[in-house]
Amino acid sequence: MVWRRKSGGGSGGASPCRENGEDEVPRGHVPMVAGGGGDCGDGGGERVVVPLRLLGDPSIAELLDMAAQQYGFGQPGVLRVPCDAGHFRRVVECALRRGAAGGQTA
Repeated sequence: MVWRRKSGGGSGGASPCRENGEDEVPRGHVPMVAGGGGDCGDGGGERVVVPLRLLGDPSIAELLDMAAQQYGFGQPGVLRVPCDAGHFRRVVECALRRGAAGGQTA
């Protein structure tokens, strides 16, 4: 799992608004932004690359439902999750542990 703070400028930092493939996402993963909650270029939020297998986890699914309610299904760019970045990090880490303890394979 890769965490990066979203940059608001063109300083070469990881920006979830890039569409040119500069920040490539590994196969089987999806990029998300937690915290900050604004549109692209607002300088807030943390970007994380989440394994697709975690999207079925009940905790992650609940956050995705919250994102759909707050932002709708037509979000441009990277999927935003409406929660604090630290909370999202803990939810993803717990889901990873549950997946490992449950014998799931990638």
